[in-house]
Amino acid sequence: MKEPIEQVKRIVILGGGSAGWLSAALIAAEHKEGLQVTLLESPDVPAIGVGEGTWPTMRDTLRKIGISETELVRQCEATFKQGSKFIGWVTGQADDCYDHPFVLPQGYTEANLVAPWLERHRETPFAELLSFQPHLCARGLAPKQAATPEYAAVANYGYHFDAVKFGHFLRRHCIDKLGVKHVQDHMVGINSAANGDIASLQTKAHGALAGELFIDCSGMPSLLLGQHFGVEWLSQQDVLFNDSALAVQLPYAEPHSPIASQTLSTAQSSGWIWDIGLQTRRGIGYVYSSRHISDPDAELELRAYLAKSGSSDASLLPRKISFKPGYRAQFWHKNCVAIGLSAGFIEPLEASALALVELSAALVSEEMPATRELMEIAARRFNDAFSYRWARVIDFLKLHYVLSRRTDSAYWREQAASTPPRLQELLAQWQQRPPSRHDFHRIEEMFPSASYHYVLYGMGFKPAAPATMRRSEAADNTQAAEGYYREAARLSAKMAAALPSHRDLIEHIKLHGLHRI
Repeated sequence: MKEPIEQVKRIVILGGGSAGWLSAALIAAEHKEGLQVTLLESPDVPAIGVGEGTWPTMRDTLRKIGISETELVRQCEATFKQGSKFIGWVTGQADDCYDHPFVLPQGYTEANLVAPWLERHRETPFAELLSFQPHLCARGLAPKQAATPEYAAVANYGYHFDAVKFGHFLRRHCIDKLGVKHVQDHMVGINSAANGDIASLQTKAHGALAGELFIDCSGMPSLLLGQHFGVEWLSQQDVLFNDSALAVQLPYAEPHSPIASQTLSTAQSSGWIWDIGLQTRRGIGYVYSSRHISDPDAELELRAYLAKSGSSDASLLPRKISFKPGYRAQFWHKNCVAIGLSAGFIEPLEASALALVELSAALVSEEMPATRELMEIAARRFNDAFSYRWARVIDFLKLHYVLSRRTDSAYWREQAASTPPRLQELLAQWQQRPPSRHDFHRIEEMFPSASYHYVLYGMGFKPAAPATMRRSEAADNTQAAEGYYREAARLSAKMAAALPSHRDLIEHIKLHGLHRI
């Protein structure tokens, strides 16, 4: 007689924070009737609380789960992020900076924009010539107007927010609006089924929490996938060296100080400093390699940066965060899938951590297997997708380092000498032609080819002489490109005249809110 088919009806998530509650929200919102989502959260495990930047994808995620953008701004210290500015990464000199905005270059895919730029406009930074968004950020402007509805944009944007407040905000929404069952208790054991699956999580006060699918959001300890199942950790420290961070929160000098709408990433001797503008404070931290600099010396560099920002407050005590750059060999094993830090972590450059959480939770929700038998198929698809995505994150982050011309420390010299093989191949191809969609063929790439354009040419990448066009084709291409350069300048002027300051928009939303579509 055939064994009865085991239906997937109960999802148990271990761990809260942004990863746990985003996963709970996306699954509960999409499967309102068929699934019961339970989240087990220890009352004694604090959130790390420094994942303060997102990609524009977060707008669709929050809209999908029914979050009000107005309430996000009011309750999570949220501000708008329009990209990143990199300072000191190329040479370390005073004029060394470039932008990676969230909008595509004007005319992208319509013409070869790189060749005419190199030939005629090399003195103008690539992003500033091709995109209006760096000019908005330089003027401290918001990416939308007060009359623009929630989640709509004049210029593409993501968010900066207080990660701890964001986790609490999601928790309230999941419990009050999405029917997620919240259990605050300690896990004291894991009960296994006969086939090796997890049958239930044993808690101190609530007994056994049974389920058919378990999501490990327990953070760096990876209690289910890593410790219980022993899934291998693939270290990436030989490629990306950073394994430590010192983080502080710096209040604004004045209540109405301007709010930056970019993440500022400033290179240091052995890493880089993030600087994120929230409503009442800045989140600042030094990410560095402990092999190249000691904690006390890293703190001295961080304090020197703070002093340049006008703060010499000795009472600001940086919080040390240690991490191992890498990811799991599998992310879904048996009836357990890891999301967030339990799956992996590289470093906060380009804010990929929360984007990977979004993509992971969305794929679990969309591919939710109806039965245990179908789970094997979902697991193979999930593992294939995220092995590819983690590798592409590493390629893209490493691109920022290998193109640097800094030789002032062993850190920068060694970074330039350790390039992953696939990235080496791409760089060789890009000597002959700009990055294109053919280099990134999957539907949901982690970083589009336009992002590679911004970093490559922002870092001063100089291609060899490209394949020659016929004279008429080259002339037509140059004429088209020049039109797109002028269009970017026209849009910059038009938007600068129409958009409010970032601070003014935030204050308007706090007082009056945004219109909901």
